[in-house]
Amino acid sequence: MADTKHIQVYDTTLRDGCQSEDVSLTVEDKVTIAERLDELGFDYIEGGWPGSNDRDAAFFKEIKKIKIRHAKIAAFGSTRRSGVRAAADRNLQLLLRTGTQVATVVGKTWDMHVREALRIPLNENLEILNDTIAFLKKNFDEAIFDAEHFFDGYFHNPEYALACLKAVDDAGVTLIALCDTNGGRLPHEIEAAVAAARAAVNCPIGIHCHNDSEVAVANTLAGVKAGATQVQGTVNGFGERCGNANLVSIVANLQLKLGYHCVPPAKLKTMREVSTLVYELANITPFARQPYVGRSAFAHKGGLHVSGIQRNTATYEHIDPALLGNDRRVLLSELSGRANIVYKAKEFGLEIDAASDDKIGALLDELKRLEGAGYTFDGADASFELLMLRTLGLAREHFNFVSFRVFDDKWHEDRAPFSEAVVVIEGPDGVRTRNSAIGNGPVNALDSALRSALLPYYPNLEAMQLVDYKVRVLDNGAGTEARVRVLIESTDGKRRWGTVGLSSNVVEASWQALVDSVEYKLHKDNLKPRVKAAAGKANGARPRSAKSADHSHAAHPKA
Repeated sequence: MADTKHIQVYDTTLRDGCQSEDVSLTVEDKVTIAERLDELGFDYIEGGWPGSNDRDAAFFKEIKKIKIRHAKIAAFGSTRRSGVRAAADRNLQLLLRTGTQVATVVGKTWDMHVREALRIPLNENLEILNDTIAFLKKNFDEAIFDAEHFFDGYFHNPEYALACLKAVDDAGVTLIALCDTNGGRLPHEIEAAVAAARAAVNCPIGIHCHNDSEVAVANTLAGVKAGATQVQGTVNGFGERCGNANLVSIVANLQLKLGYHCVPPAKLKTMREVSTLVYELANITPFARQPYVGRSAFAHKGGLHVSGIQRNTATYEHIDPALLGNDRRVLLSELSGRANIVYKAKEFGLEIDAASDDKIGALLDELKRLEGAGYTFDGADASFELLMLRTLGLAREHFNFVSFRVFDDKWHEDRAPFSEAVVVIEGPDGVRTRNSAIGNGPVNALDSALRSALLPYYPNLEAMQLVDYKVRVLDNGAGTEARVRVLIESTDGKRRWGTVGLSSNVVEASWQALVDSVEYKLHKDNLKPRVKAAAGKANGARPRSAKSADHSHAAHPKA
């Protein structure tokens, strides 16, 4: 194990990562990512292939306007064409125009590719490799060679694969990155081939793996173990087919587990933030179970696990999640024990004694009953906090529900349907109001009508909005009589929270989640209503008797 040896981090998210079928980044996106990777402490940022598309060429113009403090920007291309000298090759000339410090070119090292893809003699490919690197070394500070299909080439014809490396080494290459381009090799094969490459050349060796066999990260670590001093990959493992090696996991493993230095420890704490940024700019939902930075990476559900981490987090966590900017989460389900309840209570700011408080047992029984009925609180912490408050007698009643009605109308085949909701509530002053609103669907209409009813009492609800809505059918085979579970995610610009509802009626399930979402916002803000609250029943009472005549407040939200 190395102690302080530095491993260079070469990021190719902006080039190789964009070859993923579901990733498309604008020039502005790529510049934003490059800035964050520079701040993170990555050593190289590959901006793209200027000879392949206008977007990559535009990136190199824009990145010149940005102050990059640490990383070196690399332009990517391929070795010269057969029959053309390097100085006259159009793609190499385009590399020169980028004005970058570093040029990275890919070239063939598998004899099968030379014969069947390039269709040239094996010796001619060696000349192409040597000529290309010699030209780049005259015009760039650094010339990196990506040895395409090196590992497949090595295991089919080791003499020729190593001869290709010697050809670029003789030309003065800065570093050779050995590529498992098809992603089919295993760690023991990688380690053996890297060791052979190191023995054959004088220049440093890097490792570039793809994830087609689900071992790209392990292969990269094996390459470092065998002497590679640079790791190449992408943030979140984006890339062609099954993706590239995930630099998030590679850096974490190298730095936290193997004692290498990749990025400043303080910057490592921003890894989750950078990972999320790349997901957002690529318009991809973050992978919850992604190691180290995923939302579920340090989530604990079983009561035994939660009891363990309360005593010592190392019982069920391999590292401190805060080292990469992640958080520990305790989930609630029918698998939960008293430890889960106590942990969540402390998380909510409630001090309770698990050994002596009978209400904890009652709350655990209620949780198991609700989970058995189909509720889930994994993504609905807000609903569980409200359940806990009500069970412990700590909930504050902000309003009472009386009734709601929803009408769906479609007036012409060519026109979109719309919904109208009528909600009757009893406010904190005991006054009953009837409020209606029109929306593009029943949930939108109910949300608007409820908000219309409550805004006179609680103006802080103006900042709240629904940001996600999910429906899951629970009873397979029950058809339209099936129960549905609705999860709603809301935000007020400062925090996000999730709530849940369950019913065989999707509107009723949505209403439950919607009411919890509003109640949670009011609970957290803890503001007094604009009117003097009337005395009522104990916490959880539904409903109280009406006090006076109805008031109507109609709302018509924009489409």
